[in-house]
Amino acid sequence: MFRIDDVVGAGSAADVHQRSPTAFSEEAEDGLEENRRQRRGRKLAVVPLCEAVVARRGLHALDNASVSVPRCLTIAGSDSGGGAGIQADLKAFAAAGCFGMTAIVALTAQNTTGVTAVHELPPEFVRAQLEAVFSDLGVDAAKTGMLFSAPIIETAADFLREHPLPLVVDPVMVASSGARLLREDAVAALVGRLFPLATVVTPNLDEARALAGTDEEDGYELAERLHALGAAAVIVTGGHSAHAVDHLFDGDVHVEIPVPRHDVAATHGAGCTHSATLAALLARGLALHEAARGAAEAAAAAVEHGLAELGAGEGPVDVFRLHETIRAG
Repeated sequence: MFRIDDVVGAGSAADVHQRSPTAFSEEAEDGLEENRRQRRGRKLAVVPLCEAVVARRGLHALDNASVSVPRCLTIAGSDSGGGAGIQADLKAFAAAGCFGMTAIVALTAQNTTGVTAVHELPPEFVRAQLEAVFSDLGVDAAKTGMLFSAPIIETAADFLREHPLPLVVDPVMVASSGARLLREDAVAALVGRLFPLATVVTPNLDEARALAGTDEEDGYELAERLHALGAAAVIVTGGHSAHAVDHLFDGDVHVEIPVPRHDVAATHGAGCTHSATLAALLARGLALHEAARGAAEAAAAAVEHGLAELGAGEGPVDVFRLHETIRAG
């Protein structure tokens, strides 16, 4: 019933798609130029990280008074090594105070050194998972991670269009080990179908450059280009850039969020942790700018307390600070 794909080839995010998946129209280019003119005289907002995020209930309050715990869903792949994918998402949801649920799109044979095989699940089974979760448990916010193929993206987009909610789209294209997690022919579907549904899109620097079809490294430019492709808001995360800054653009205001950089060989799952925490904080009712600060803090802390001793590659991040728990007995 299920088809096993060949082992995914290694590469960089830039290799996945050299040109923008959606050609820029004259109107989009004019919009970018107008944004550039406006920002020349605009003072950049620099937002420091808070010590802790106190979640509050807001616009997306739970519709069932008998349910007190916010509900968050991840639509993504499974990491057999437990460091990234839905495993990282569920841990981040719990750490941020949300009940986590999953719609798994693919299984990966994966550890800290790489991905050796991918088993894609049938689109109809992905939809069955979504229907099961939404019809009974309910969902306050969702995120997407590894989606792998165009049919999976189409299935997720069709369902999410019918069930609008706060949505974080993490455009996972290449694993930290270099394995491709999004087929080249799926990039256009990701941009064309999911970007318009997203509350926010969260590429890292390499993914942002690949999606925008440019070698540009300026957060302003990359965020505006991705916004022009249909994303309501964009956070270009700074973990892969020379400057440890997350760059948020909500279509009007540019905000830089400084992120502590830790010299710890445990970054596996950092991107998943960031986007999952962002979705969880949106589920708890935080405004986007508040949620972005909380997600940046959580991802940085997860790296700081990461489990570098596990595996031969980059160790997994740790949102639960297991070393402290063990030391405390």
